[in-house]
Amino acid sequence: MQEVFEIEALPESGLAASAAFYRHYLDRAQTLLSREGLTSLAIVLPAAGQDENGWRRSLARDLARAHTPARVNVIGADGAAAKASMLAYLRDAPGVTGQYLAAHD
Repeated sequence: MQEVFEIEALPESGLAASAAFYRHYLDRAQTLLSREGLTSLAIVLPAAGQDENGWRRSLARDLARAHTPARVNVIGADGAAAKASMLAYLRDAPGVTGQYLAAHD
């Protein structure tokens, strides 16, 4: 079962966005990952510039390592079609974990 955890808004600055995620949303993500029966968590963040790729990749990688065998991936997208497409891909790709996928419009 793939759970989707969507964060609708983060600060524009990469540093501020990272701090906000870890301060306000990390505990919720870890709570979801501790639920019995959860096999996959997709964290959906707003689209962002290249300056945010590092912390987003680290988030996906570190959560996936900490919560194996559950799969954890992070998506950066704004449009509904892009989100739906990426979520469908991840749902049907059981070998993909610890990845940050950024939508390109």
